[in-house]
Amino acid sequence: MYGAETWRTTTTTIKKVQVFINSCLRKILNIHWPDTISNSLLWERTNQLPAEEEIRKRRWKWIGHTLLKSSKCITKQALTWNPEG
Repeated sequence: MYGAETWRTTTTTIKKVQVFINSCLRKILNIHWPDTISNSLLWERTNQLPAEEEIRKRRWKWIGHTLLKSSKCITKQALTWNPEG
């Protein structure tokens, strides 16, 4: 999920990312169709967070780093910009 902290997230995007991640985790654990497990058990076994939580965590971390930057930094200017009117 490289760069996920800056994505414009929608329910559809998060759902698609989560489906892909779950599919990859099931392949890694060699879990095939008749032997299914719930998503929550899958995340517990692999010590993973749901995609939505992971993106939210990364976003807050990125915002914190950005706010600590110099006021000359373009990312801080974009984050703190307040249009008049």
